[in-house]
Amino acid sequence: MHNELFSFRKPKMEDGKAIHELVRQSPPLDLNSQYCYLLLCDHFNETCIVAEHESRLAGFISAYCHPKKPDTLFVWQVVVVEDMRGRGLAGDMLHRLLSERASWASFIETTVTPSNRASIRFFQAFADHKKVPCQRYSYMTEDLFGEGSHEEELLLRIGPFRADRTE
Repeated sequence: MHNELFSFRKPKMEDGKAIHELVRQSPPLDLNSQYCYLLLCDHFNETCIVAEHESRLAGFISAYCHPKKPDTLFVWQVVVVEDMRGRGLAGDMLHRLLSERASWASFIETTVTPSNRASIRFFQAFADHKKVPCQRYSYMTEDLFGEGSHEEELLLRIGPFRADRTE
């Protein structure tokens, strides 16, 4: 799965503006404030990852250790520059994050709207590749967001991963 076209690193605060712009250009992802991306790049950079191609931002994953489940990496957003999609970059970033910086995680959780079929396929394919279950649960119903303002968010729970994983 290791992609030689890209380099990978922890995000820095200086990446926040470019990450914000990348997410803005990547619907259906929810765009958060620039401040939020700056904090992710500073406070949560141990559990986030940036991919670069020829010194240009190519992808980003924001994630954190779930505060109520210390064995769970919660993946908030996965984004890849449009012209770099289809090269396995998102999967490579998630694999590297899990194996290099979140090796403590037995599970990955994320939320996805039912209409975001590409994300659902991505996470299911990641689970299939790792040979672990990907369970789906109703999590944040539409009424929690206010009438008509946001689609339901499903919770995907992937794992458990083996402690000796190397692939």
